[in-house]
Amino acid sequence: MAMVDGNHIHIDYSSPSVRGRQIFGGLVAFGEVWSTGAHKATSIQYEKPVTINGTPIPAGKYGFFTIPGQTEWTLILNQVWDMHLADDYDASKDLVRIQVNPETLPETVESLTYSVEETSPGTAKISVAWDKTKVSFEAINQ
Repeated sequence: MAMVDGNHIHIDYSSPSVRGRQIFGGLVAFGEVWSTGAHKATSIQYEKPVTINGTPIPAGKYGFFTIPGQTEWTLILNQVWDMHLADDYDASKDLVRIQVNPETLPETVESLTYSVEETSPGTAKISVAWDKTKVSFEAINQ
């Protein structure tokens, strides 16, 4: 969790480990919706409204999902946050989808890690890193 210009951002997730496994294109399939964590779907809660990729998002709690790809990922904020993995994921409940290019990291991140960094007043960069891959998006306070 982090405070970004008065907006409390809380991410609730389970953190699996690499443990020598092939993660992307192996344990986590390319082209399929992933809960971006383990056990339960990941949730992101904003105390105040934000704008993500030009889309206004009201204050509240949302499910965070991704569709990993070899050269492009889709990051998804969905209205439904309370589910087991992505079992009940429904694309019709998506609030925003963002296409991003994954960053290749020089060193392995053993445990799935989320971070929230204030890059400028009122702007949060939210990142997910695991294995040698990192993806990010920005949430701007309204």
